[in-house]
Amino acid sequence: TDGERLFKKKFIQIRSMIDSKLLIDRKHALSIRKQCEVLEINRSGFYYEPKGEPQVNLEIMEIMDKHILEEPTAGVLTMQSMLEDRGIHIGYERVRRLMRLASIKPIYPRRHLTQWKKNEYIYPYLLRNLAITEKNQVWEIDITYIPMAKGFMYLTAIIDVYSRYIVGWGLSNSLDADSSLRVVKDAIRDHGKPSILNSDQGSQFTCREYVEYLKDQHIQISMDGKGRALDNIYIERFWRTIKYQHIYLNPAESGIDLFIGIKKWIEKYHYKAHQGIDRKKPASMYKTAA
Repeated sequence: TDGERLFKKKFIQIRSMIDSKLLIDRKHALSIRKQCEVLEINRSGFYYEPKGEPQVNLEIMEIMDKHILEEPTAGVLTMQSMLEDRGIHIGYERVRRLMRLASIKPIYPRRHLTQWKKNEYIYPYLLRNLAITEKNQVWEIDITYIPMAKGFMYLTAIIDVYSRYIVGWGLSNSLDADSSLRVVKDAIRDHGKPSILNSDQGSQFTCREYVEYLKDQHIQISMDGKGRALDNIYIERFWRTIKYQHIYLNPAESGIDLFIGIKKWIEKYHYKAHQGIDRKKPASMYKTAA
């Protein structure tokens, strides 16, 4: 029907950038059953809602998310002390669980007396002393926690290091590898392949699916050294910018609201002058580069 076609057209361009279940509109003229049919979503999967975090935990996670931007080396004990200074007294294990849930990864040097992790999908860092002189030479990918008015989501983004242009991004409600890989595939479809793609050593990037896809595409894999502050610095700076300039100031009520807000903000970000690229604009740098 015309209503179904209009509904599908509205969301077809963004469904790869956000979990499909979040596209269901309970107030839409189409029934939920018909919306699930059009978007090819299992209806039982839509109605299943995992138990969320209590509001107090969501507030603690947001406090820690803001703090890690100011003190990137803050580990569990530091976070626990910071919370106690605010009158929030919680145990070590609870702080650690919430940090993991919020994808908060402190940066601190490790003594390499033993190998931290034996994993066939961990690769060396390739960017040290590398001159980055053109677009699509080096991309950086990461995933971060995004607080909302009620609940939270995760944002994956890929930045072109030469131009600071965001070549791909997407929202999900989990830290699974599929969501991050989908962002990579969409970025390559839209912008071509990078020579090198750098990430941290998170589980999303040290799994077989992610590594084998990049190898099949003949993309060199680079990964941060554990605890190194500057290895993925450009995407880290992007997180700080978008959170302080948009996310914290505009807590989204829903996944769709969050998507629309981030999309508009990134479009503006691309056309602002950046000090790190001699006050040029990412869009101009990326689109005019040879």
